[in-house]
Amino acid sequence: MAHATAHHAAPQIHHAAAHAEGQQHPIKLYLVVWAWLFVLSTMSYLVDYFHLHGYLRWSLIVLFMVLKAGLIVAVFMHMAWERLTLVYAILIPPLAILVFVAIMVLESDYTLLSRMIFFANGA
Repeated sequence: MAHATAHHAAPQIHHAAAHAEGQQHPIKLYLVVWAWLFVLSTMSYLVDYFHLHGYLRWSLIVLFMVLKAGLIVAVFMHMAWERLTLVYAILIPPLAILVFVAIMVLESDYTLLSRMIFFANGA
């Protein structure tokens, strides 16, 4: 009798696993994300429309770009429902590259300043 019960439970477990693998999210979620993407794109456009300049302009453009990319990655690429280790494996390398680029920019500014000071002294 135990053999028949175990045999009967196996298809149910397989069916539950298959259902979880092909999980569908409600259409409302996607519509809300599309609406937020539209709002963020509009705000990005308004930065140009209001003729913002300098660091404020570029900070806002980058902020809206990062927010849109985060929404796309989280919802449309299903990263919000992945294990944390996979999220770290995908997000940490680009963040590390950004940190290294920032370090290189600071180093290049320092090098340029050093050369300007050195050559300004008539060496």
